[in-house]
Amino acid sequence: MDLTSQLLAARSAGTQQSIAIAVLKKSHEMEMSLIQMVDSVARSAPPPGQGTKVDKIA
Repeated sequence: MDLTSQLLAARSAGTQQSIAIAVLKKSHEMEMSLIQMVDSVARSAPPPGQGTKVDKIA
């Protein structure tokens, strides 16, 4: 009975680690996706006419 409980505890710990790794990977993917979106907007050219004059009132 003691061996069975130890095996179940080890399997449970392994499952928890697998879940933690999966959550971490998904979080990293989401962060990279956000960074890529921001980067693509920052690198895109401004619309025609924008940036041709300096607004000193602003």
